[in-house]
Amino acid sequence: MFDYNNPVVQKDLEDICHVSIPWFNLAGKRILVTGANGMIATYLVYMIMHLVQKYKMNIKVIALSRNKQKAENLFGLFLNDPHFILLIQDICCPIDYAGKVDYIFHFAGNASPHFIQNDPVGIMKSNLLGMVNVLEIAREKEVEKVIFASTREVYGKNEIDNLLSEDSFGYIDCLDERSCYPESKRAAESLCKSYYLQYGVNFNTARIAHTYGPGMKLLNDGRIMADLIKCVVDNQNIVLKSTGESLRAFCYVSDTIVGLFQILLFGKRAEAYNLANEMEEISIRSLAKMLIEMYPEKKLNLEYKLPENQSSAYCNYQRVRLDTRKIEKIGWQPIVSLREGLKRAVKSFAE
Repeated sequence: MFDYNNPVVQKDLEDICHVSIPWFNLAGKRILVTGANGMIATYLVYMIMHLVQKYKMNIKVIALSRNKQKAENLFGLFLNDPHFILLIQDICCPIDYAGKVDYIFHFAGNASPHFIQNDPVGIMKSNLLGMVNVLEIAREKEVEKVIFASTREVYGKNEIDNLLSEDSFGYIDCLDERSCYPESKRAAESLCKSYYLQYGVNFNTARIAHTYGPGMKLLNDGRIMADLIKCVVDNQNIVLKSTGESLRAFCYVSDTIVGLFQILLFGKRAEAYNLANEMEEISIRSLAKMLIEMYPEKKLNLEYKLPENQSSAYCNYQRVRLDTRKIEKIGWQPIVSLREGLKRAVKSFAE
């Protein structure tokens, strides 16, 4: 079961605590996390509460979610803790919170191909209306910084650069069936900059790529890592719906969390940062074979089932590596190897 007490989660949180970050800078802060039920956002809440409960730090976290039952399942241990507030509402409505807020991590919104295909309007609303609501409360409460969870997909189709820095932008067809996601993320970043220029609201955008780990949604997600890990957890043969030649690079969730705190504490005003682990690029086929080899006792096989037509919910741009030198300059480096991250992720679903 995925919750705060999951042994893998506890190990991850302790590992994060021992990274060279001045955690004391968070003392006395009140931190709003939107979309708190998502994997990365849940880890953010767990990390803050870990600092509170184990290290006795005086931090308050406001976890915003629209699904009360799921939120209570994830955060039930904290409901009676005065350092924790559960705020149930839709991010598309103005945020109703009377207290002070110092930092905001804005993670509300879906990114899976399932929702891109079945709820494109919902994705646009959460990224646009949600961003406005976050920036309005940041403006009202004079928040020190907003961290917006953006995506590598804002770079669009780029066949010129062989390494995407934070100022590398390519082409996006706004009428493409999956453009609800990258186009609304682009617009949300522009909203952040507009509020900075007009009202002085400080922000950073984190352009996150392919994060995985405990708490990821395995059912009806559609992203390749979720599909592969689900097969391993369920003891089912891995079935690829392509030849598996496409390349990816994956970042384990604890490394992503460290990167987000580095950006929060050291990111330059009103700038974007790539957040990705580009150290172990791998093909989908090789990733599937790695998982099969890691669990020989499951006796899994690799199969191929190529559809006649590829779903429009998937990005078909040729992969270009992200340049992470900017975030590395403020102290971030990925630590967890792909093999170790896969081991932790699979183990977390068996606990």
